[in-house]
Amino acid sequence: MTRSVVVAAPRGYCAGVDRAVVTVERALEIYGPPVYVRKQIVHNKHVVEDLSARGAIFVEEIAEVPEGANVVFSAHGVSPQVRAEAKGRNLHTIDATCPLVTKVHHEAKRFAGQGNQILLIGHSGHEEVEGTMGEAPEHTILVEHPDDVAGVEVDDPESVAWLSQTTLSVDETWETVDALRAKFPKLIDPPSDDICYATQNRQSAVKQIAANADLVIVVGSRNSSNSVRLVEVALDAGAKAAHRVDNASEVDPAWLEGVDKIGVTSGASVPDELVQGVLDFLVEQGYPAATEERLTEENLTFALPPELRRDLKAARG
Repeated sequence: MTRSVVVAAPRGYCAGVDRAVVTVERALEIYGPPVYVRKQIVHNKHVVEDLSARGAIFVEEIAEVPEGANVVFSAHGVSPQVRAEAKGRNLHTIDATCPLVTKVHHEAKRFAGQGNQILLIGHSGHEEVEGTMGEAPEHTILVEHPDDVAGVEVDDPESVAWLSQTTLSVDETWETVDALRAKFPKLIDPPSDDICYATQNRQSAVKQIAANADLVIVVGSRNSSNSVRLVEVALDAGAKAAHRVDNASEVDPAWLEGVDKIGVTSGASVPDELVQGVLDFLVEQGYPAATEERLTEENLTFALPPELRRDLKAARG
């Protein structure tokens, strides 16, 4: 059989990730190193290593940041408690939270303000979930999987709303929502779907290439929720095998044995040179140059955080 390599599009950087990475780069230019970043700015170890080499210092908690220093909040968002702690330490904060995550925070505050119990669909321990739950902790219950719905108990079944982490599997999320609605018929929907456009587009694009693939390679870091979901979506869509790698060095040649049709894609926090590295490796293994299958065009961009734009303007006189 003729060998082929198909690379999915859209793939890689989304508007929120691009904004967050550029925010740290511009902060280093304006203020000079070090610039502190709470948590990984995006979930990709190569991006973090590159920014670290330029003078960014990544910390787990605000307490690790010296008083009065510059600190960037990651794309995944933070809780009001973190903001208060930063203010208490007199930190100069730059908020790189993805605007689509901020939207979910606003929805959480609004639903809680209306007296609704919030059922947040997401993964325990993920920074985005921690930030969203922090907006209304006493009103929010985390639901991780459709199987968890049976055990969910609320104070008033007539006043229940759902929200979700932005990087989940679209299909599994709707499965969870359907189960919640069966249990709570008066369940209130958010004004619009919380799963971000980029997550949805990348999942739809990988479905398109996975159906006929012997192997799908997803480029993305282990802690990248949307990258891990792409592996699951590829397998569900019919790929005979699917694996996640951080870069070409992690591709196991044994995966290629007897494999003719390969699909390649990447998560929303992955620089495209890492994908190109995988494609180059496949050429070295005797596969042809990749062809691209594009599902849709993405033209969305987000302005840099207002506090950074202000300081950029001042620095440029």
